[in-house]
Amino acid sequence: MLDAAPIRTDWTREEAEAIYNTPFMDLLFQAHSVHRQYFDPNQVQKSKLLSIKTGGCAEDCAYCSQSARNGAQLSASKLIEVRRVIAEARKAKEGGATRYCMGAAWRSPKDRDMAALEAMVQGVKDLGMETCMTLGMLEEDQVFRLRDAGLDYYNHNIDTSERYYSEIITTRTFADRIDTLNRVREAGIKVCSGGIVGMGEQQLDRIDMMLALATLEVHPDSVPVNMLIPIADTPLADVEKLDPIEFVRSVALARILMPKSHVRLSAGRTDMSDEMQAMCFFAGANSIFVGDTLLTADNPEEDKDQQLFDRLGITAMAVGCDGSR
Repeated sequence: MLDAAPIRTDWTREEAEAIYNTPFMDLLFQAHSVHRQYFDPNQVQKSKLLSIKTGGCAEDCAYCSQSARNGAQLSASKLIEVRRVIAEARKAKEGGATRYCMGAAWRSPKDRDMAALEAMVQGVKDLGMETCMTLGMLEEDQVFRLRDAGLDYYNHNIDTSERYYSEIITTRTFADRIDTLNRVREAGIKVCSGGIVGMGEQQLDRIDMMLALATLEVHPDSVPVNMLIPIADTPLADVEKLDPIEFVRSVALARILMPKSHVRLSAGRTDMSDEMQAMCFFAGANSIFVGDTLLTADNPEEDKDQQLFDRLGITAMAVGCDGSR
């Protein structure tokens, strides 16, 4: 057996660009070879995502229907009750999900919300599930409170490259995102961070986004790779659709640069053929969101996912199993 690919945080742009532009069949072979060294290629982790506070966000993310600034017509809601979150998590577990992700449309949480957030984490943990939250930027004391409540993962996507970032978001900086990721990691919470492709960016932006994650002091434990879902009335509503091969290349690059990370095939799967998803799994994607919605966007129904898994011979990872070899 070949030695496992090394875990590096010193990748250069030249190296990443050369990998991304490798002839496609060679790229798939390389990515799959790396994937098999660290993971069972026939296991995929299943997560469920719940919007615990929808709409009215002060950020101006150009892709998002929950921004109060960008023209989307989505009404704001209050933080939902803890007991409802726990009930939904229980149903997700019964459906095979092992990680429960809770997302709030905030720039950052307010102190008055922290007790409820802690109770949500504790309640989901009591069900025997892994916990993940995405709440925007966090102050140090908020990080510690979530950690002490038992939070396993914190999601905070960098979205795109540093160069292209200001074309997508102007209400916070790329450096703000990195600061939050470092704060979370240093507190001992696992980092979940990826981005969105197909937002009108250049190929080099997709490469630089993955490179930014792969050159952090520690690679994210999970790397969501999202395909843009154009939302009516947002600035990106009419953006040109990305070539599917480019998307698969992005997944493959994530796998090669970050061999031990879970690479999550996230938003946009409703527009992907089964064959495209299969290529993504072959290229190293080994995590998905299940359920018919992702925050406010559509997602494939669980029956459809199971049918695809059955056709491919894929099984879901069990609670406490990360699929690693």
